[in-house]
Amino acid sequence: MKTLYTADATVTGGRNGRVQSQNGVLDIEVRMPKALGGANDEYANPEMLFAAGYASCFDSALNVVIKQSKITTGETSVTAKVSIGQLENMGFGLAVELDITIPGVEQKVAEELVEKAHQICPYSNATRGNIEVKLKVSTQD
Repeated sequence: MKTLYTADATVTGGRNGRVQSQNGVLDIEVRMPKALGGANDEYANPEMLFAAGYASCFDSALNVVIKQSKITTGETSVTAKVSIGQLENMGFGLAVELDITIPGVEQKVAEELVEKAHQICPYSNATRGNIEVKLKVSTQD
């Protein structure tokens, strides 16, 4: 791989700590969510950050595919739902569901665009074969 960009973030305190990016733009507290034993859901957590990154990246990949296909669509959106759970062999795993909306095209065209985006998105390439990623495609806002 030819590196084009590297992001740096440092965490202190793990799931009950602070995340800071090297450039200072990201500086937030993270806490264990209530469902995993935390006190409340008022803070960011690693799954939320992963969901934000995956959704942003996938929507960008989708728009590259749309532009290359010379298709006109409405404004696309991607919602990533990242789940964490216990694996049978101990340890924990992740699963992702991407809810993708591409208004202004037929369902079949939307599904083809999403499949192409799934092939070029760096997050999809990183997770492929490692975790379950479900793609839900809609053409309705």
